[in-house]
Amino acid sequence: ESTYGNRLHRDWSETFAEVSEVVEKVKHGKGNVLIPAFAVGRSQMIMYMLAKYQKQWGIDHWQIFLDSPMAIKATQVYLDHADLYDDDAAAFWREHGPDLSMKNLSFTSSSEESMRINKIKSGAIIIAGSGMCTGGRIKHHLKHNLWRKESHVIIPGYQSYGTLGRKLVEGAKTVKLWREKIKVAATIHTVGGLSAHADQKGIMDWYANFEGRPPALMVHGEADVMKVLRKRIRNELGGSARIARAGRPIDLIDLDALR
Repeated sequence: ESTYGNRLHRDWSETFAEVSEVVEKVKHGKGNVLIPAFAVGRSQMIMYMLAKYQKQWGIDHWQIFLDSPMAIKATQVYLDHADLYDDDAAAFWREHGPDLSMKNLSFTSSSEESMRINKIKSGAIIIAGSGMCTGGRIKHHLKHNLWRKESHVIIPGYQSYGTLGRKLVEGAKTVKLWREKIKVAATIHTVGGLSAHADQKGIMDWYANFEGRPPALMVHGEADVMKVLRKRIRNELGGSARIARAGRPIDLIDLDALR
């Protein structure tokens, strides 16, 4: 899985500073904040950050919506297993309990609840899927907010080539939503460091722990990125690394054929 096979993530302090800077820009505005996020992992990380720092950031009076049925179900799994939290999250849980001090957080499961959010013109933080804006409820919220210069969109992770999210990151002036051309007047922010995918160092360290350097197959990521990772695995770790090709079968039993 080589999405970030050619680069390193920012560390937590850099990520926190980056998010804080974005929040400082948006909190004095009169629009909404949209955050496209994957339902499992990313959505919960964002909510945890908001729960932990919203008072410090001065946005605890904003309305926060988790507008994704799948993310809501996944969040319940997180809440049911507090015994597995790391030290920081466990301490925060003990202090605040299941609501995580987020009285301003609403879970909107039904489509009717989701549509009502679009009547809010200011002071809403909307977390919705899909993470790359290719489907899900985030597209409806983008339709209602992208054309408003008061709005902000925070992109918290990688956006694949050809996706709506990628077009926004690359500065598209207009986008199409359900065949309707929408002007992009909102401010688009990108935030690194929140990805659950390993960066180049993480992948290299992980692979280096295997005895005998088994064959490595790159199956996820852009071609140029996978080539960089393949070269590093071959040159620095002496491993056999290949890039999987769409439609081409691979025999996972015959390891010699993969070397």
